[in-house]
Amino acid sequence: MNALPVLQTRISYSFTQPALLQQALTHRSFSAINNERLEFLGDSVLNFIIAHQLFNLFPNLPEGDLSRLRAKMVREASLAEIATELNLGDSLKLGEGELKSAGWRRPSILADALEAIVGAVYLDGGFDAAQQVVAFLYRDKLQTIDPKAIDKDAKSQLQEYLQSKKMDLPEYQVVSIEGEAHAQTFTVQCCIKKLKLTTTGVGTSRRVAEQQAAKLAMDEIQS
Repeated sequence: MNALPVLQTRISYSFTQPALLQQALTHRSFSAINNERLEFLGDSVLNFIIAHQLFNLFPNLPEGDLSRLRAKMVREASLAEIATELNLGDSLKLGEGELKSAGWRRPSILADALEAIVGAVYLDGGFDAAQQVVAFLYRDKLQTIDPKAIDKDAKSQLQEYLQSKKMDLPEYQVVSIEGEAHAQTFTVQCCIKKLKLTTTGVGTSRRVAEQQAAKLAMDEIQS
């Protein structure tokens, strides 16, 4: 049974070039002609459309909160959740290795495929078509999103605190990187000169280490 008509019904869009949808559903483990380029395009299109939707929904929300809302809407977990609701895994073309490891359930593969579909719709029908599809897929999330429930990360909290006190922003410096390329440990220092405060964070990426250092700095400030 051809799953494409069913999927097109689920996303509320009918392709004039079905080959684009086929490519969007093809993982790199299956073919050299796969969805990676469409995913790249779809990521940018999706980010813009969601930004536009949030801009219109919350006319009084500041830029920082809008950015955090958008990040929450387009993160892997949100994309994978929508893909799961569409039963997207049933339509994916995966190589033997990914099939054996149940790749059709992996959040990263599902999220990438959904972004690729957005890119495919954009190429097939233009921006208006992509906007309509994204609005349809995100209709529940856009109706229920609560801007007051935005989780601000430690770096954002620290930055906003220092700005409110008219202090310079913190400086982050990588102190060391240890381990093999696939399993590195980063050590980062966060320095706030005005307060003569330096904290050290450790994590599996620079970003994680910076967040930990920022959290420790906030803990020090608030203690």
